Amino acid sequence: MGYSRPIHNMTSNNLAVSLSGVSKNYGSFTAVKNLSLNVPNGSIYGFIGPNGSGKTTTIRMILHILQADAGQIEVLGKNGTRAANDSIGYLPEERGLYKKMKVLSLLEYYASLKGMSRKDARAEGTRWLDRMELSKWTDKKIETLSKGMAQKIQFIACVIARPQLIILDEPFSGLDPVNLETIRSAILDLQRQGSTVIFSTHDMSMAEKLCDSIFMIYKGEKVLDGTLSEIQSGYGKDTVRLRVEDGARALEGLPGIDKIMDMGRYLEVKLQSDSNEFLAALMQRTRVQLFEEARPSLHDIFTRIANPQVNERTHE
Repeated sequence: MGYSRPIHNMTSNNLAVSLSGVSKNYGSFTAVKNLSLNVPNGSIYGFIGPNGSGKTTTIRMILHILQADAGQIEVLGKNGTRAANDSIGYLPEERGLYKKMKVLSLLEYYASLKGMSRKDARAEGTRWLDRMELSKWTDKKIETLSKGMAQKIQFIACVIARPQLIILDEPFSGLDPVNLETIRSAILDLQRQGSTVIFSTHDMSMAEKLCDSIFMIYKGEKVLDGTLSEIQSGYGKDTVRLRVEDGARALEGLPGIDKIMDMGRYLEVKLQSDSNEFLAALMQRTRVQLFEEARPSLHDIFTRIANPQVNERTHE
């Protein structure tokens, strides 16, 4: 079962990005099929989906790196043109910086590509370096930076020109918890200042916490599109979260179970029967330490769609 929110009647003034009936083919292979999508201005919009599902192709069409074979794409009120790109910041999944350049010089260069004056670029670059605790590295070459530092520099390069639309492809990949929190906080601040943020991620927990809306593409087609609450409602209230003394073994052979997902400290159980009946049967077997009805997590919904056998045991 999938959930897809209907396309609302929004004017282009309300939208940072609008796709209508967009398709992209590579020979006989369809990478994206009849995709319609609205990204509201000022939102944080999450793109999720398995590798090879069409996320990057969609992003590249939004950026006009690739041309759609069918449909219409409007970005920042402009249709079918690269003219909006000076107002877009893009952080690709495959990172790459000029290793011999000095940090602040590199940031000034990227800002100049978006039409920013050298004076403004230097001031904005200095401000960002201070925020990211990289001020001491201003005159160091990129090749001397650690991986985490280089990732933060690439993020700054993406946002230094104060873009209206920011597109981040796996921005948290490889970051330690401290640097991850630094980037997360910066994204929220950029949204508060009026930027629209689209980001692609495999981190379902981060998507749940950070995104106003979430879009999932699977085998080139949209399967989810809405707020987390809307998406969870589309999957019903058939899931309980529990912790029992004997772990998953206590559930073996119990009737009314569809699937069990072991989350480590607790189990998420998708039921076929009434939760009260299930609880009564469970209490006859073991001591129940935690039992609560819960909407399925985004992780659970993702795996139901993309690979229902991952970390699950299916009960006949």
